[in-house]
Parts: sequence; structure tokens; C-alpha cells
Amino acid sequence: MSTKKAQSALISVFHKDGLEPIVKKFQELGITIYSTGGTESFIRELGIDVVPVEEVTSYPSILGGRVKTLHPKVFGGILNRQDNETDVAQLEEYEIPQLDIVIVDLYPFEKTVASGASEQDIIEKIDIGGISLIRAAAKNYKDVLCVSSMEDYGDFLEVISKNDGNTSLEDRKRFATKAFNISSHYDTAIFNYFNRNGMPALKMSETKGKVLRYGENPHQKGFFFGDFDAMFTKLHGKELSYNNLLDVDAAVNLMNEFKGSAPTFAILKHNNACGLATRDSLHQAYIDALAGDPVSAFGGILISNTEIDKATAEEIHQLFCEVVIAPSYAEDALEVLKGKKNRIILVLKEVDLPETNVRTCLNGVLVQEKDAKTDEVEDLKYVTEKNPSEKELEDLIFASKICKHTKSNTIVLAKNRQLCASGTGQTSRVDALNQAIHKAKSFNFDLNGAVMASDAFFPFPDCVEISHKNGISSVIQPGGSIKDQLSIDYCNENKVAMVMTGTRHFKH
Repeated sequence: MSTKKAQSALISVFHKDGLEPIVKKFQELGITIYSTGGTESFIRELGIDVVPVEEVTSYPSILGGRVKTLHPKVFGGILNRQDNETDVAQLEEYEIPQLDIVIVDLYPFEKTVASGASEQDIIEKIDIGGISLIRAAAKNYKDVLCVSSMEDYGDFLEVISKNDGNTSLEDRKRFATKAFNISSHYDTAIFNYFNRNGMPALKMSETKGKVLRYGENPHQKGFFFGDFDAMFTKLHGKELSYNNLLDVDAAVNLMNEFKGSAPTFAILKHNNACGLATRDSLHQAYIDALAGDPVSAFGGILISNTEIDKATAEEIHQLFCEVVIAPSYAEDALEVLKGKKNRIILVLKEVDLPETNVRTCLNGVLVQEKDAKTDEVEDLKYVTEKNPSEKELEDLIFASKICKHTKSNTIVLAKNRQLCASGTGQTSRVDALNQAIHKAKSFNFDLNGAVMASDAFFPFPDCVEISHKNGISSVIQPGGSIKDQLSIDYCNENKVAMVMTGTRHFKH
């Protein structure tokens, strides 16, 4: 039976928004409506006839509304196979009405969790009857059309309006697919709420998905699953690509280290900072961030920790960049930045980021806690005879923050709260250091009095020796090598200050 005329519908929803046009269409089409509780009252107040489910089951809503629809006369009406003689006979024998349409909107479990409600309130928002109705109706899509979300009301109304209440098998299967997406996502959210102690199980579900132009390269398909609009307001520019999104992610995580700090500006390329500076004004922070590597900045991702003003926008406008991110923009600054039609302009909203990192690996996935540790002055262990000055300590923490968000192996060189250069993704820490030194000097940085940060320990004193010979006066590193003393001894012999954090920040 491919196309069938709907004769009856069961409606049991939490949110009533958008429901009125549907019940009025049902009235127009002569479709009998069955309903419960608040939904029944809503329909009746519209002056539309509705049959209470209690009249069908001969049971009232009990246990404070926990049990309303859980009854054979309801589920029999949904699960019966209309081409099965035995099923049809049993409906008649037990006086069970056939239900052709089921409309359910689940209790808002995720919103209740996000609101900070009490555990008891959260538990009460675990829908039992609703989720059961969805699964039953979706299972029996050959005979029943299931509308499982208020977001689908418009689509459903169009289907029944266009076809005078008739639904096709294709329509019913399409809505069933949506229904199982809703039910599986709902169950995942509930499990993840209960699994706060970390049972070794991975459940992920994202109902908001976007097809990208392509992946890292044009021959690869790409998708983004997540609520981008909850995190950003896009004010201008072309659509973001797969690579844009990776860079934006890196930029946001890096700039979170400087939330609440003095005006800070960063420029990223291929997930790594190629320029970053903290200054008394954002305008100067941008100029000094750009000076870190004006070549790599071409086509980069720009991010600020404070509102972008017109003076800064005019400087940015001279650079070709893919994306600009800030918590806000002055109106005249926005007009300047919109001067290039493809430039993507994003407002970053206050939003909680995931606490875990997930990536595919072999025939499975790797999951780890996010590196939420930021090195602070209070964490430092002073291991050399010479201690860093107050200014050097400021630069050491500054460099450590950048190092944490740079691909391993990495070395970061900084001076006066400005990134001089970094060596990124090298197979040797010595290579990373030499790369950073060469790059800094190529952009005319004076490394005398600069500091060095390393994402992992030094197994030999070669790095501190090379850095010292190039003017580096202070070093921050995690420590932990069985040969730490070799580096300490070199620093003591050459009056270099070194501190250890005790925390490694590999980023592979």
C-alpha cells in the first residue's frame, strides 16, 4: 500500500508552537484527532473536536502525567499492519482505533540540562511515552506517518495540504528516517548526561549538519556537524570551507588563553600562530602581530580578544585574509572590513566548548580530555641559580600559551609580549629551534633578551646552548627528562634563567 488516505491522528506534544495550522487542516480534511493533556486542551480551545486518549484506553493520565499513552489500545492502533488480516481482526475485536498519523514533540531534555536545572527536574524531562510513540510509528512507516519534531511541522503541513490528506510511502519513510534521527539523538543526550563518570563508551550525535564545498582538497567530500550559529554570527563573506573551519577552531582555542587579557591579536596559518602580540591598544597589537610574519599572514585567519575599531580595521583591510574573528566590531570598522566581498567576518559568542577531543584512528577513534591546563607563574619551578625577571616571567607565560597551541615538536620565541617566531611540527626539537631562530632573524627580530618555550623537555642541553648563543635569556619547559640536569648545568654556567612547569603540551 504505497499511497493512503489519513483517517485519524494522535497528537501529543510539549511545544504547541506551529501546531494550530495542522489541527485546522485536520479539521478541514475530516481527520479524527486523538490527544492528551495539555495538547488536548490546546486543540479544544481552538474550537476543534478532539478525542481524549482516556476515552480509548479507559484509563486516566496517572502518576503525575508519567503514564498517558502507554497502553495496548494506543500502540495497537499504531503498530498494526493494515494488510495483515489477523491485525485488522484484532483491532476490531479489541475496539482499537487505527492511527495513521502520530505527531510527537519530546520533552526538552537537553535544554533542561543546559539550563542548570536540578537533577530531579532533568529526570522528569526524560520522555518515555513520547519516545515510544516515535519508535512505534517510525517502525510501522508502511502504514503510519510520524512527525517527531516541531521543526518538521511545515514540511508535514505541505505534504497533507498538497495531497488532500494522502501520504505516499516515500513520504512516510522519509519522516521515519527523521524520527529515528530524533530518537537516537535523544537517547545519546540522556546517556551522556548519566555517563559523567566516564564509562568507556563513545556516543556522539549531531542533528545539525552542513555539506561543505569539499574537504581538505577538492577531490574529498567534506561535512561539518555542529551548531555553528550557536557559536558565531556570520556578518559577511563567502561560505566557510573545511580548512577555514579547522583554522577557526585553532584560532578560537588559542585566543581563549588570552580571554580577559590586555588587547591581543593573533594571525594563524595552517592551525599555527604566525603572529601574536599583546599591547595597550588593539591597533598596536595587530601591527606587532603582523610583524611576526607578514609573509605567512597572507590568506590567514585573524582573531582578536576585544572589539575591533576602525583604525585596526583599516590596517587589516590592507591584508588579504580569509577570516576575521572578534567578540564585536565598531560600526565604522565593520564597514571597512566589508570592503572585500569574500572576506568572512565572524562575531564570536560566549559558548562552552567540548571538554574532549575526538579523532578517527585506524579502524576506530581516539578520545581524550581537552588540554585545559594553562601554565601560570604559580606553577613554575625555578631550577637555575638565576631567576627570570618579572618582565621575562611575563614573556615566558605568554610564550607558553602559544606553544601549547602549536604543532609538535615546537619551539616558540617571544619578547615583549610578541611572538618573534616558532618552529612548528618538526621531527627534531633542534630543528624546531633552528627554524624559529632563522625565521625571527629573517624578519629582523633582535633575540637578545627574548625567551624560549618548548612543548616538551630537553633530553640534551643542545637547545639551551643554541638559544643562549642567539641571545635567549630565559627558558620555560616542562622538565621530566632523566638528563634535565645537563640543561640546568649549562644554564647555570652561562647565566641563563630556566623554569619548569611539570606539564607537557604536545599537540600532534
